[in-house]
Amino acid sequence: MIPFINTWPYEIIMKDIYVAECPFCQSANVLLPLKIHELTSIHEGKKKLLVFPCCHNKLTIVDTDRDYLLADTPVRSRS
Repeated sequence: MIPFINTWPYEIIMKDIYVAECPFCQSANVLLPLKIHELTSIHEGKKKLLVFPCCHNKLTIVDTDRDYLLADTPVRSRS
């Protein structure tokens, strides 16, 4: 089971995948370089290296659900 600190929420808007805020640089409404069909393959076990276009930080996505991207490292603060 992936800890909650390793998750980050996303939204699908008109076939585009967005996060409300970048976990690294806090840029707002970031369009992710992911396609909807990739979410399914990630959920089925394929890992995906996600590079945020706003700050070029990298995050390995190991699973997804309807609301969250699940990473192999913490993306939230422990507070």
